[in-house]
Amino acid sequence: MTLQQFMNEAISPWMREEGPDSDIILSSRIRLARNLSDFTYPILEDQESLEEIRDFFEKEYEHQTFQDYEDFSFIPIHNLTGIERRVLVEKHLISPHLAKRGNAAAAMISKNEQVSVMINEEDHLRIQLYFPGYQLRSALDKAFEFDDWLEEKVNYAFDETKGYLTTCPTNVGTGMRASVMMHLPALTMTKQMNQLLPAINQLGLVVRGIYGEGSEALGNIFQISNQITLGKSEEDIVEDLKSVVDQLIQHERKIRSRMMEHSSLHLEDRIYRSYGVLGYSRVIESKEAAKCISNVRLGIDLGIIKDTPQNILSELMTLIQPGFLQQYAKRELTTKERDILRASLIRERLQLEK
Repeated sequence: MTLQQFMNEAISPWMREEGPDSDIILSSRIRLARNLSDFTYPILEDQESLEEIRDFFEKEYEHQTFQDYEDFSFIPIHNLTGIERRVLVEKHLISPHLAKRGNAAAAMISKNEQVSVMINEEDHLRIQLYFPGYQLRSALDKAFEFDDWLEEKVNYAFDETKGYLTTCPTNVGTGMRASVMMHLPALTMTKQMNQLLPAINQLGLVVRGIYGEGSEALGNIFQISNQITLGKSEEDIVEDLKSVVDQLIQHERKIRSRMMEHSSLHLEDRIYRSYGVLGYSRVIESKEAAKCISNVRLGIDLGIIKDTPQNILSELMTLIQPGFLQQYAKRELTTKERDILRASLIRERLQLEK
């Protein structure tokens, strides 16, 4: 797999698969933070030692295959342009933090983009594995297996009492973040999401936007994840997260059903107006585009809009982002130029489905 292939496709291959409850759950992710026992944390380690870590993983794992995850590409971050870094962030293949790191930072990404390993981010390793739809348990099992595969050649910093040792104290213990990406337009439209957020936080979970910490919930997409990593097993963390997510799914579906029963005409009008905006606009800002894409995806899920693929939300949400637009144009764009190109690409994509 080449860097250019990662750049050119707005949607990762694994995202084309349909998972359980995919009308609401876009993806399930397990992220593991790990450090190597023979080195100090990246924020304290000298550059030479960090580069030694980077070079070790390139030598040992580039083009390797683990089970269904083939041909890991090794990508040094310092070789990337600013636009290329931004595209990898927009596709959730690396974090915004890794994108800003120096010469020792790198990423290993499987051919299907389902597994990525960030090297010398906040910790020596940040392993993340995605599954389509609602598959937290499957993602956890596979993450364990992949983690064991890496540990065959490295020693992790681990304490028998505290667990895995990490740069940030909030990750000590399991070192795990389990999360789901949820599309919750009905809860948002009825303003119930704002009422639910405090209760979710009190349960030890955190709600973020589409690109994690500090990001907005563009297109009514929310990332729900655990906050607590110490004192609970990985299985308990996943079960706690699932119990809340199950309730959110139930609430979202109930409101969707109620809207179809009591306000179907207004709902259809909202959905088709959004479809029209996307299909005919010549200039569109990212927030308006995200809102309209969310409405169209809701229309698809409710059977109002037919013959349009369900995964179009994930594809278009990447397609409209600044990095991808500039990668497509092969140059930096002004805000106005991005708004024009965004409208053009959306129109082109929707025409393919007609």
